Amino acid sequence: MTRPSASGSVPAAQPATARVHSLLQRYTALDGITAREIVLLLAARGSRLVVDRRASDGSDPRLLAHLAADEPDANAQRVCREYLASPSRRCRAPRAADLIGRPDGSPPPAAALAAPPASVLVDVGGTRYSLQVRGEPLELRWQRLAPDGLEPCTVSAREVVAALEDYEPVLALTRAAVAALRLDRRVSIATLALELRRLEASPIVLNRRLREAVLDAVGRRGVSLSAIAIACGRMKRDPRGNGSGETSWLARRVGLIADGGAGAPNPWVHSDTLALIARDGLGIAPRDVELG
Repeated sequence: MTRPSASGSVPAAQPATARVHSLLQRYTALDGITAREIVLLLAARGSRLVVDRRASDGSDPRLLAHLAADEPDANAQRVCREYLASPSRRCRAPRAADLIGRPDGSPPPAAALAAPPASVLVDVGGTRYSLQVRGEPLELRWQRLAPDGLEPCTVSAREVVAALEDYEPVLALTRAAVAALRLDRRVSIATLALELRRLEASPIVLNRRLREAVLDAVGRRGVSLSAIAIACGRMKRDPRGNGSGETSWLARRVGLIADGGAGAPNPWVHSDTLALIARDGLGIAPRDVELG
């Protein structure tokens, strides 16, 4: 049984895809208010994680111990008792590597990496996406999962973000996976890590929250798309010289209509354009419509 260090906690995503083997204890935190629980989660090759977390939603996880496959559940109960008896109860957050690594911290075999535990993300159309290790040599990439057992299709992290119109949890899962396999030379993460860096640094950002703000201004405040476009300096004139706002420009930038009138609307907008529409067109701070 390997105990995590009480110091040097590294923020990481809760291993939400791990199945709960058993509930060990429910208790009230030291603040006298928060209900928490200690559970035993299934990990790789029969090992188990002893995790303390908030009972209501599983957040704020803390890794108490990593039990080897041949250890009895009674060891988890002992860890639980010792932890609750401690006045500090300090443990690090679990990492994605805890689910696929061995209790002694050594890297998993390549065979285990071929099907790493990973969340399946679903877009509004029901299409599923998952991080998977595939190919020869082995490479970790995002996959669009096909129905009926057909072969998945490799897609970029940016394509997954666009399909979900949300950076999280795509970024969280990608960061955790890259960190977990950074030192394992048997699985390439070069492309995935590059996609991650480009997503984090790109000036082309999601327009979903901007679109919601525009629709709110139109529906709740009665502001027209034409007025918003004019405020952004985008005007057109009819043959008689009458001016109006260039609504098609605005609608394309916020993802209401597709470019050229065909296909799906573009979920992306340049950050400068987002700032222009937010600040001049809507009178709000650009940060209010940025997706983190």
